Amino acid sequence: MTTETVLALMSFALVMSITPGPANFLLLASGANFGIFRTLPLLFGVSFGFLFMVFLVGLGLGGLLTQYPAIHTVLRIACGAYILWLAYKIGRSRSLGKGEDGMAKPLGFLQAALLQWVNPKAWTVALIVNVSYAFPGAVLPGLLKMIPLFAVVNLPSIGVWALSGSALRGYLSGSGRLAVFNVIMALLLVLSTIPMLLNA
Repeated sequence: MTTETVLALMSFALVMSITPGPANFLLLASGANFGIFRTLPLLFGVSFGFLFMVFLVGLGLGGLLTQYPAIHTVLRIACGAYILWLAYKIGRSRSLGKGEDGMAKPLGFLQAALLQWVNPKAWTVALIVNVSYAFPGAVLPGLLKMIPLFAVVNLPSIGVWALSGSALRGYLSGSGRLAVFNVIMALLLVLSTIPMLLNA
């Protein structure tokens, strides 16, 4: 892999990882409601779920998606339903770190990893990475080079969202502020999904 390819891949990873999307809004909301340490399983799960998806797409799962477009439809419906449910739970949360009237605890590692499998943005990026940066004739070695490079950029980039949410905890502890914040996060979560669902 040339230096130019490495820099291009890492630049792409930065842009795709740090821009708004369902997973990043969840990290922001979780950081604000539960703090950074309780959000770490969500953070690592989001990153692992996506990188594992890149790996499987590179091994041939992308071809199945092309061959069977109905899979996209199923994913879009599943994503929409799951995001709406998460948005509803977040929008009802009123207590920092408790969430007894909304989310009782942050999403765990496995839930976060599985979320990526119904996230249209994650599928799109995984396909682009494999089409743009794959090694023809050396798929597995290429993936084993690409994925660590992407991870080095991806994890801190999405971590910024969780840290930003955690930094807001002091401000949000004021009367009524958390309720407003969570409703805004719920709306952003839904709005960030709509364009991807319509264009998936």
